[in-house]
Amino acid sequence: MNSVETKEQPSGVVAFNHCDLPPWVIASDTFNLEPRPLSISGTQRSNRDLFRKLDQEDDSAKRGRIFHEYLNVKFALHQWAEYTGNARSSLRNSYLRFLNGWQVDSNGIEGAVLKSWVESRFGVLATYHKGILKRVQGEEDNRFARDRMKGSSRTNAIYSQLDILYEYCQYEYRRRMPETKTLVLYRGTNDPEEHPLIATGEKREKCIRLNNLVSFTSDREKAWEFGSSVWKATCAISKIVFFSGLLPSSLLTGEDEYLVIGGDYWVKELLY
Repeated sequence: MNSVETKEQPSGVVAFNHCDLPPWVIASDTFNLEPRPLSISGTQRSNRDLFRKLDQEDDSAKRGRIFHEYLNVKFALHQWAEYTGNARSSLRNSYLRFLNGWQVDSNGIEGAVLKSWVESRFGVLATYHKGILKRVQGEEDNRFARDRMKGSSRTNAIYSQLDILYEYCQYEYRRRMPETKTLVLYRGTNDPEEHPLIATGEKREKCIRLNNLVSFTSDREKAWEFGSSVWKATCAISKIVFFSGLLPSSLLTGEDEYLVIGGDYWVKELLY
């Protein structure tokens, strides 16, 4: 592979984030080959009671319930029926609504909020939302801004909810797969030309710039259901925001899906 230094391409990142690593490191093509842990500043410390309680439970399904109930109480999500108007909607629209919304349409309001959260916390910029984002006052960029404002305004501290979700996801990987640093995942796409080409390699390998939050699957065959082209990629576990087995199945729909922080990735195009 011909490595690419993404820090020389500032269009893909911003100058700051809320992590312990700079954005250009997180977005670089080498991060998945040499992964490092990530943490959102202050999240574990301010929610240490949650992680202490999780440490005492050996059953992953029960830990998922503990996590969900913790967010219910911390953000008063279970009290939505006691309110009216905007306050009622704000409490009812929890992190679960945004995860389910992403599964339905990653270019909807929920997708805009999730992509905006990644920009804020990890410093990796969104590149696509109902069209290629050019970071100018174009129609696609305006739609992205409108969607993320609509979604954020009707939700109670959604960024903070997603911060804890990410830290919980990383906690679960440390509990379930303590020695594993990367996963091989698959992504189906109908429009591979929408992803900027950074470099080319051998045997159908290339380095492309993915959107700042993208869906993968662990099922190679299922990936073909989502596109005419399928890419195989090595993904750092520290870039996984959510996976379908993280929470009890009664809370969310969908199977075998992984939400992964984007950036520059080496992928191999598969032949069916």
